[in-house]
Amino acid sequence: MKRIHKERDRLLRTLAKVSGLSGAVGSFLCLLVPGASTGLELLLSAVLSAGAIVFITLYSARGAIAPALGAVACSIGLISVLGAAPTIDPAAAAAMAVTASVTAASVAIPLIVRPDGPFIVLGLVAAVLIAVGVVAITGHSMQVVAISTLMGWAANATIGIWLDRSIATASDRIHEVGRAHEAERLASELESQQRQDARVLHDTVLATLSLLAHSGVGVGAGALRQQAGDDARLLKQLRLGAPLDRGSTAVFSPESDDDSLGVTFESVRQRFARMGLDVNWHGAGRLALPRDTLDALLGALGECLENVRRHSGVSAADVTVSDDERTVRAMVTDAGSGFEPASVDGARLGYSESVVGRLSMVGGRARIFSSPGSGTTVMLEVPKP
Repeated sequence: MKRIHKERDRLLRTLAKVSGLSGAVGSFLCLLVPGASTGLELLLSAVLSAGAIVFITLYSARGAIAPALGAVACSIGLISVLGAAPTIDPAAAAAMAVTASVTAASVAIPLIVRPDGPFIVLGLVAAVLIAVGVVAITGHSMQVVAISTLMGWAANATIGIWLDRSIATASDRIHEVGRAHEAERLASELESQQRQDARVLHDTVLATLSLLAHSGVGVGAGALRQQAGDDARLLKQLRLGAPLDRGSTAVFSPESDDDSLGVTFESVRQRFARMGLDVNWHGAGRLALPRDTLDALLGALGECLENVRRHSGVSAADVTVSDDERTVRAMVTDAGSGFEPASVDGARLGYSESVVGRLSMVGGRARIFSSPGSGTTVMLEVPKP
């Protein structure tokens, strides 16, 4: 809000500067018309016009009241000098009208939005009208100048108020849009966290429960206890609402602080070895990746190996890791029973969320190649930073 008010005041002062300088230059050009003023009047008018220009420039730069008062004082001085002549040429009268209604009145644009602005503006316009009235007392006709003064100050004050109200309305709408975007962001983050929690549940707790349902065939009691303990810690985190900020690393290597793929891949291999699946590793052993990309790759890799363990009918799988300048690839291959990829329900949480969903969140992708009796190969790809 403070920034908007600051920019509003800067805009109003700039508009006042343009208006005031235009009025000062315009009134002086009127005095250059032959017969409009004598040499002394022209000299004094030039000095007062220059003073008004200086004060208006200072006012637009700083916003202090003193320069605004100075600009109005110079304008009143110019009106008084021209009104002191025995006769007032029409061009001089036009200069007086422009000075009173444009040059002096320009300060009303930013002043009117101050808390005490209306009172200051009324005082200044009264001062200008008094000067016009003094000139009228000397016998000069000043009705046009007086009317121009009232109209000019009213118009400039109206411009300032209108701009202030318009900016306030725009500010309210900006805040409404900001609140809507914030609500949308929070909802998106909540949905993302819920999807991540669902992936973690599927990859760990549900896999362990499935293993227990089948009496832990091929898995030692110690391995089951260790896996159940890890799952219990994850369930506690989810119950307490704690963010799983370490993603898949919290699943495969909860105690490791090393971000290299070599260390974390080893923890994945050991985990599946405990559950009866031998994982043979080939290719690159240590590749640095950002945490979110690493988590996505390891989560998808773990789900692919879990599918091999549960569905392929074999006890071994191969993981080949390679990379180029742009992409890291992990290829999971087994010589199991295979299946027809088109027959897999796309709504299944395991592949659609834990593999495809994870990789898509970091700009990666997954491709699957399989046929009945010929084994399965899954290619996982994630971009390099």
